[in-house]
Amino acid sequence: MAFSFVNAALLIIDVQQGFDDAFWGRRNNPLAEAHIVRLLEAWRAQQWPIIHVQHQSRIPSSPLHPANPGYALKAQVQPLPGETLITKQVNSAFIGTSLETLLRQRHITTLVVTGLTTNHCVETTVRMAGNLDFLTYLVSDATATFDRMGPDGKLHRAEDIHTISLTSIHGEFAQVVTTDEVLEEIQATQGNGKGFEIGT
Repeated sequence: MAFSFVNAALLIIDVQQGFDDAFWGRRNNPLAEAHIVRLLEAWRAQQWPIIHVQHQSRIPSSPLHPANPGYALKAQVQPLPGETLITKQVNSAFIGTSLETLLRQRHITTLVVTGLTTNHCVETTVRMAGNLDFLTYLVSDATATFDRMGPDGKLHRAEDIHTISLTSIHGEFAQVVTTDEVLEEIQATQGNGKGFEIGT
């Protein structure tokens, strides 16, 4: 697969403690956070742009409501000084936030997207990113979702929802890639001396 990681930022969506709550049910891909950390470490090592997104639920009973401990980002993805943190109240990280303005100001044209959950905030953000003409990569093994009950009362497995979400996005709004593919491309690019061109 051909990559074009020019002016690229890593976008980490809603990796919050509240998603460990039994409220959500059964989840797929328990290694998602570990893959996100691998990407985060690679971005930090090169001092490339990192943007964290935190969901601020307006529903008091939600584990992601600011009054609840689950609102906090997980320890392994806590922003470091100089990294951007954006809070949102809806599924898309572009709605009601400064995200698009920030990206345009910093000349960021490419997004590498990770986080929770695949078919909700991740997918909604990726669809908007594609429509806004950002070159977008969604990292398949650095996101996850939960079992969901359909309107017909049928339970759909998280693995199936995850796969269908990725399939719907791929080639239309984004390219779906894996963590290994991204890291291998970073290594190869560094090896040929070109590096990434990152907007400032």
